[in-house]
Amino acid sequence: MNYILFDGPSRNNLLPFTYTRPVADIRIGILTIREKWETFLDSTTTTLTEDYLSDKYPMVEMDENIMINASYLPNLELVEMIKNLKENQAIFKGEDVIAFFTKDTQEDVNFETYEALEYHDDILKIEHTWDIFSKNGDAIQDDFNLLTEGRKSKPIPPTNNVIDPENIFIEAGAKLEFTTLNASTGPIYIGKDTEIMEGSIIRGPFALCEGGTVKLGAKIYGPTTIGPYSKIGGEVNNSVLFAYSNKGHDGFLGNSVLGEWCNLGADTNTSNLKNNYEEVRLWDYQTESFAKTGLQFCGLMMGDHSKCGINTMFNTGTVVGVSANIFGSGFPRNFVPSFSWGGNSGFTTYLTKKAFEVAEKVMDRRHIEFTEQDKAILEHVFEETKKYRRE
Repeated sequence: MNYILFDGPSRNNLLPFTYTRPVADIRIGILTIREKWETFLDSTTTTLTEDYLSDKYPMVEMDENIMINASYLPNLELVEMIKNLKENQAIFKGEDVIAFFTKDTQEDVNFETYEALEYHDDILKIEHTWDIFSKNGDAIQDDFNLLTEGRKSKPIPPTNNVIDPENIFIEAGAKLEFTTLNASTGPIYIGKDTEIMEGSIIRGPFALCEGGTVKLGAKIYGPTTIGPYSKIGGEVNNSVLFAYSNKGHDGFLGNSVLGEWCNLGADTNTSNLKNNYEEVRLWDYQTESFAKTGLQFCGLMMGDHSKCGINTMFNTGTVVGVSANIFGSGFPRNFVPSFSWGGNSGFTTYLTKKAFEVAEKVMDRRHIEFTEQDKAILEHVFEETKKYRRE
């Protein structure tokens, strides 16, 4: 069967992260949503997403296709229902379409002609940016179970101080000595070829993905995910880094999400609680205004390729777009548009020529090419987000 993951109606609620990727390639837990589905289905997937992303994330359509809403995270019951779908059957959760079997092209799908199957059980769904950190604990536990079932962890080196070692899984090539690992509050997954430096204190749920690094004396309490080849230091609480992003030094990061290729300068701090303890409001790209989140704790949402200088301070509930460069004293405003250059004293436009030069250097350090596809995507984002910048 041919499986296609589609963005669904939540895509715009997940900006700025979905400016540069389909919903399926958001990381939550240990794996991306796509990696979860492909593991459960034992199959590759392709993507139905925005036109400007389709060169990098193409869709392969065949005579028979099962379309899956990528906002939903898989579980055994749902995957069994999906594998048993027949032509012109669709699985719904309330008004939401989770998956459907079709032989039609996308333009010809009419759900009024479909047999509706209702999914009644609880399921994780990523509808808003803050779901990425607020639902990360459940996602880490689910991925931990998926990845470790029937497998044996590498031994925990004896110099480490450990609570509930049966809740800790270490992959090949991981290095860790003289750390404290407390898995009594949730699982701790330490990925392939990672390093946790001496003096670090980690409380689960926690995931350190392949090639990631925890710097000396870091203090991390979950649910937190450090994505592949990312580096983390200082104090971190309930945050998710997608991949290739760095918070390498002291400073606090809480209830936050960083995309790929982000870098926080030394002693950067995020506020995750308002002084008056009121509900946090976040920039909403759909309404182009600040909207209620229902959360008391919410920190920083930072899109791909964005950076900030040393001693940067972020207010509670700050949204930073794609490829912004923030520096200087004081608090920048709570919404920093994509391709902004500056800080509290004001912003100018970060021109693509300069932004691309930085991206190329940053990616080359990790031996990854900054491709023409990457440039085209960022150029589209630059044009699409012009309306938010004060020229």
